[in-house]
Amino acid sequence: MGRDLQPEQFLSQLKKGQLSPFYLFHGESDFELEKVLNKVRETFIPEDVRDFNLQIFYGHKVGMAGQTGPGAIIDAARSLPFMAQNRLILVRRVEEFPASELEIFLPYLERAVESTCLIFISSKPDFRTKFYKKIRDFKKAVNFRKLYDNEVVPWIKKTAKDMGLKIDAGACEYLREIVGIRMRDLHTELEKLYLRYGDKTVGIEEVRELAIYSRIHTIFELMDAISSRQGEKSLSVLNKFIEEEGKAGIFRAVGMLNRQILLLWQTRSIINKGGRKSDVLHKLGLRDFQGNKLVPQSKEWSTDELEKAIHFLYEADGLLKSGSEPKLILENVLLSLCAR
Repeated sequence: MGRDLQPEQFLSQLKKGQLSPFYLFHGESDFELEKVLNKVRETFIPEDVRDFNLQIFYGHKVGMAGQTGPGAIIDAARSLPFMAQNRLILVRRVEEFPASELEIFLPYLERAVESTCLIFISSKPDFRTKFYKKIRDFKKAVNFRKLYDNEVVPWIKKTAKDMGLKIDAGACEYLREIVGIRMRDLHTELEKLYLRYGDKTVGIEEVRELAIYSRIHTIFELMDAISSRQGEKSLSVLNKFIEEEGKAGIFRAVGMLNRQILLLWQTRSIINKGGRKSDVLHKLGLRDFQGNKLVPQSKEWSTDELEKAIHFLYEADGLLKSGSEPKLILENVLLSLCAR
């Protein structure tokens, strides 16, 4: 994937008016992908002629009647723009086209129409196939990957600045801690902060106050209850969280729980070797408010218990992915972790 363009590189081309005749958009960050697509719509085609020069198609599985095939999409791409310099064509769910139909696009890619920008959007590109491999060879694949852990806080700072929100470094760290790394969730919370506090500089207390009235408070409260080994409270908070988030929230909870148990294990190991809170903060790259909770919580566990907890969560993750009943699995996980 090192050969793929990053969204920032694509946006730089868009700003210069240098879009190529075709691209492939792929990756796990659908939020960032849709933001960039909106930017393309607003920038590439003037609003007063957009309806005439923007078309959206959808991929289809074998045997689906009434769906548009590659031939019709290519014909549209070869059409001249109407009262404008460019045409924009979006092809969504490209992964649903059979490989044999995707190969129909290959001759067009070799001689693509310059006035058209054809953007293929795929959630599961197979770069072993000719179609996807050809686009990557042309260096026209744009990878919308998830943020790495060390990129989250800088992203929060930049996004807050772009929307006019003043937020200090500690608040960024705290927001990352309680929300996670999904751009969509972080962006939503930043918007709430902006609407609530406006021009006021947002710190940890403001983020904490907002969290109390938000669903993110529930998951944060769940992590605290489990870390303190409060079984009854954990189940109560879990039921509230599932009621609000649905089954999808269970996988988010397991992901955060894995991270929390690992932090507790690392903290406990440092403390066992004679370390103090300052050592925990330094070695794990944490903020003071995180250490204030992790250090006393880690003392509720032995190192052996935490190692077993990590293994137990690994097994639970496998059961969830195999299709077992998610809520029942997570309830058993909580009870097992909180049992002394």
